[in-house]
Amino acid sequence: MDTRYLQCFIAAAECKSLAEVARRFNITPAAVAARIKALEQQLGVPLIQRDGRHIAVTQAGQRVLERARKLVRDSRDLQVIAGDEHAMGEFRVGASTSTLTTLLPKVLTPLYKRYPKLSVFVEPGTSAHLYHQVTRGMLDAAIIVQPQFAVPKGFEWQLLVEDALTVLVPAHMKDRDPFEVLESEPFLRYDRTTWGGRMADQYLQRHDIYPQQRLEIDGASAIAYMVASGLGVSLIPRSLADPSETKEVACLRLPGDTPRRRMGIIWAVNRAQTSLSQFMVEEAVKA
Repeated sequence: MDTRYLQCFIAAAECKSLAEVARRFNITPAAVAARIKALEQQLGVPLIQRDGRHIAVTQAGQRVLERARKLVRDSRDLQVIAGDEHAMGEFRVGASTSTLTTLLPKVLTPLYKRYPKLSVFVEPGTSAHLYHQVTRGMLDAAIIVQPQFAVPKGFEWQLLVEDALTVLVPAHMKDRDPFEVLESEPFLRYDRTTWGGRMADQYLQRHDIYPQQRLEIDGASAIAYMVASGLGVSLIPRSLADPSETKEVACLRLPGDTPRRRMGIIWAVNRAQTSLSQFMVEEAVKA
């Protein structure tokens, strides 16, 4: 059985779109559909059903999904174990959007220096999505916001950095009261499906602040540029607040005990790539 077919089926079950699977694997939607069709013929049951542009997993597909994940994971581990010390196989890493251009390059540089033949696959995404990718065995490690619950047995978590929420405003508002700004100015909300956005939303609710929402978006750097352009104000983690090419924003410190976003790494233990994950953690702590 070709594990590429299994990978396409697993991805289709997770993102509910053949077009998204095609983008992920850099093939055409028709090729994705053909791979899943071939897998269905091998198993003798339908695995997915289409509903317009979206797809759903059948009952038979649900029954085999977790075993398919295990087969893919075991196949990858087997390739690593069979290789020599210089052929490390593929190391699969997840990174939240905010770390792709900051922490991740600092981690990959020493990793490649020690293991020059290593192949690394990087999957961007929200912390919640990447957390599940690690615990399902689809990724070896991920840089994410700390989960708001205990990680399961077989996985470890290492805190790297934490920072407080801040009210991001155009520079000319730098002397205003943060609560007054949040209640009176157009609000650019950090997507509540992300853990960082959820933390900001919970803070607003605790303080009975009901902002005049203009839009909601996943992307703190995009929010920062919008604030600099005068489109509104926002509430985001401080480390994400400064656009790299403009100084036209200011950060207003919130009073009292402010929630802190805790960024770190989650990784699987007792797998073929655990040593790479641990080296990555060591380098991330240094960075």
